[in-house]
Amino acid sequence: MTHDRLDLVSKLYQPSGWPRILEAASGSPSGAPLVVDLDPTTFCDLACPECISGKLLNQGRFTPERLAALAEELVALSVRAVVLIGGGEPLAHRGTRRVLRILGEAGLAVGVVTNGTMIRQNLTELAQYASWVRVSVDAGTAETYGRFRPDRKGRSVFDKVIGNMRLLAAEKKGALGYSFLVMSRQEPDGTTVTNHHEVLRAAELAHDIGCDYFETKAMFDDDHHIVQVPRTMLDSVDRQLAEAARLESDRFQLVNSSTLTSLRGHVGPVQPKAYDRCRVAELRTLITPSGVYVCAYHRGNPLARIGDAVTEDLATIWQKSDRGIVDPSRDCRFHCARHRSNLELERIAEGTGEPPLTEDYDPFL
Repeated sequence: MTHDRLDLVSKLYQPSGWPRILEAASGSPSGAPLVVDLDPTTFCDLACPECISGKLLNQGRFTPERLAALAEELVALSVRAVVLIGGGEPLAHRGTRRVLRILGEAGLAVGVVTNGTMIRQNLTELAQYASWVRVSVDAGTAETYGRFRPDRKGRSVFDKVIGNMRLLAAEKKGALGYSFLVMSRQEPDGTTVTNHHEVLRAAELAHDIGCDYFETKAMFDDDHHIVQVPRTMLDSVDRQLAEAARLESDRFQLVNSSTLTSLRGHVGPVQPKAYDRCRVAELRTLITPSGVYVCAYHRGNPLARIGDAVTEDLATIWQKSDRGIVDPSRDCRFHCARHRSNLELERIAEGTGEPPLTEDYDPFL
């Protein structure tokens, strides 16, 4: 049986997580999260003008010793999947290789979101232990890459990133993804700079590299609202993706994020929510050097901070914290990828959900 790995609702029904799903659906505090986003560091070697985490960069990192201890605590809590992300660039921390080994050897699924500049230094562990690696490229040429993803000296490191991806494609056990965020900005002289015209070229490059998928996404603003784009730009992206469809096979997929789907459906930047407690917050959490937060959408928000993983162990933080401090109807009016999961958890609580599946297929809820 094949499953849509983007269907977050169906993932709730996998048998290994079902007891904690029932806990979360009932509104009871869960014993531990099933999935954790982990920021090893807030440092990044690129200086992307549109970076949604720009205000949170360079505000600390875990020591290698504490990072390794965190990995052991995640294993002890029976977390099923960990996403190494940021914040900063997760592969910039010299302790990340050890984290990949600890988690991978314990049988946890590990995802990595990276800018790709440091894949070579982490190649052995990424190839061996990562369930998937998604590289944020956002361009199909070195010139456009340099406009949207320059390094700290303003240079384009596009060729380095693509070369690193080829190295990983040749050795990986998990999946490799090429991520393309559709972006545009107005320069001081009034001209518009965009990358949308390179979607097809980037998809062809992803296929040539040996990636398993090519993902197209829409931009968020600093408050996580989807940035609306001109219809002409969206039409251009769709035409290019239609042409790129010839590349698809059992080994290569085109993936559309929920943000791009929302733009196509003319969904505005606000996503109202009628519930005052996020049940998914009992299943997922975010750990960063600056604190543990209810979820990744609230990274850096002091009102959503539930603990300090630098000084406290995760089991204690989870036991004593209230994940209900965030009210989705008030605090989460942006587009949330797990809104439908929250609605489904309500159905499960009411007894109108589906029966659990007979097999696991993807722990990244």
